[in-house]
Amino acid sequence: MHLKSLKIFCDVVGRRSFSRAADENGISQSGASQMVLHLEEDLGVKLIDRSKRPFVLTPEGQVYYDGCRRLVQKFNALEEEVKTLHEEVAGRVSVASIYSVGLSHMSRFVQDFMRQHPKANVRLQYQHPDRVYELVRNDGVDLGLVSYPRDSRTVRAIPWRDEPMVFVCAPEHPLADHSAIALQQLDGEAFIGFDDNLRIRLEVDKALASHGVSVRHVMDFDNTETIKRAIEINAGVSLLPEPTVAREVAAGTLVTRPLGDTKLVRPLGIICRRGAELGKTAKRFIQLLRSDHAALGNDFENETPRTTSPAVAAAESFEQQEETVDR
Repeated sequence: MHLKSLKIFCDVVGRRSFSRAADENGISQSGASQMVLHLEEDLGVKLIDRSKRPFVLTPEGQVYYDGCRRLVQKFNALEEEVKTLHEEVAGRVSVASIYSVGLSHMSRFVQDFMRQHPKANVRLQYQHPDRVYELVRNDGVDLGLVSYPRDSRTVRAIPWRDEPMVFVCAPEHPLADHSAIALQQLDGEAFIGFDDNLRIRLEVDKALASHGVSVRHVMDFDNTETIKRAIEINAGVSLLPEPTVAREVAAGTLVTRPLGDTKLVRPLGIICRRGAELGKTAKRFIQLLRSDHAALGNDFENETPRTTSPAVAAAESFEQQEETVDR
């Protein structure tokens, strides 16, 4: 029984698609299907119930998938470790990011990472927050980048950075002339917000309500980029994470002002599947993300000697936490 067959089986289940797993492994869809059939024949049991759409794992298939997934991950991590014993990172890391984090930060991070590790491969995609969690849980990606990260039985959240929220408006808006904005000044203003099923919407609503402010929601969207476009045409104002509007502020299409009477932040985090066997490339990518921020997080600082550099401290502490979780 070849390890490649086990990997393809895991990819089929993780991606919920024979075709996507086939593309991932450079084979035809029929080839992927045949490999899974051969596994079923060797085991004498059905692993996948193909009579349902989408297909589901049989009870035997679920047990086999859980075991195979661990084997494949350990083999990939071992293979990468052997290849990089001379300290050259040459593996692959796959990352799913929410749109605002990706468009604001990821281009620079990927460029920096590739400059440091030219033989590494970063595969990056942008997704809705729910989809990022789904990809991490199902091993569709190694890492996810989300706002308001949350731990669960299957997902581990690693603090990354806090982004200050600021008032945002078009240059011609009357409030653009103020040096700072109190939340009370937004009472009755036309407001462009996030969809009400997103955590950031809940936090903004709580902050406004705590100051007795009632805004007029004229538009709601599920991503920062569309909100910014609506503000640029002066359709309303908003509260957004400051780094997400840096480009527009520099171009003069948007104006930001600090909040004078409250502190509101959007926390960002890195998520991975709990118990996952992350390779050296993924760990180095986490190291780059976290060392970029001055505050590495209390969970790392308490374990790291003062003489250790921030980048190395982040990597070493992360590996310590991985060992603790696996035990």
